[in-house]
Amino acid sequence: MHPAELSPATQDYLKTIWRLGEWEPERVTTTSLAARMGLAASTVSEALKKLTAQGLVTRPAYGVVELAEQGRDVAVHMVRRHRILEMFLATELGYAWDEIHDEAEVLEHAVTDRFIDRVDAKLGHPSEDPHGDAIPSRDGVVTPAPAVPLADVTHPEPVRVTRVSDESPETLRVLAEAGIQPGAVLRVLPGPARSATVQVRVAGGGTTPEGGLLGDGSPADRQTQTSPGTQGADVTWGDALELGILMAEAVWVQALTHAG
Repeated sequence: MHPAELSPATQDYLKTIWRLGEWEPERVTTTSLAARMGLAASTVSEALKKLTAQGLVTRPAYGVVELAEQGRDVAVHMVRRHRILEMFLATELGYAWDEIHDEAEVLEHAVTDRFIDRVDAKLGHPSEDPHGDAIPSRDGVVTPAPAVPLADVTHPEPVRVTRVSDESPETLRVLAEAGIQPGAVLRVLPGPARSATVQVRVAGGGTTPEGGLLGDGSPADRQTQTSPGTQGADVTWGDALELGILMAEAVWVQALTHAG
């Protein structure tokens, strides 16, 4: 089934179901889908009944939502469109990374497959979008980089940012100001167990930015030291930055020993 055979609203439902399960292992539910789409649970429930009747989703248990094969094909097709458009907007038109999501949401329903293929070729067939999310191949293969939320890193070791959630434009703006973007190297600082914040330093970072990300209250304390996983080079670490737990959960990282 081609996405053009379905309404934009149906395309959005399928894409959102797929994206909810892309990084989080928890099962997608009517409640989580409604929250992500900003709709009432009753509205989503009615829509899911129609999608089930069309053979696009299945409901293996009460409240649980899974994509059927046709539904997954449409979802991945739309995700590919969306992420290629995000790359085009960011690299060719100069959009900031907190602006591209909403713009791509509109464009993805209007362009043709031919247009997307031309843009993909123009960009050199990128494998990731500006937020670090994997761009599905033309035949629907998705190969995300192994990563964990920054909030789950408990050892004070260098990690590389591989992906940042694009759910909140404000979070993207704050993180960009701090230099926390895909490719950035961070060092997690030791802290108390079950803390509501995560403290990090950014390799090559500067002083603590204003707003959103807060320092630890101490004087500026940039450090230069040799760090494992950085080819033995001296690394200058910026000020300690304190991230709220929700912001830390939006940043996904991998150990430098596993980074490409």
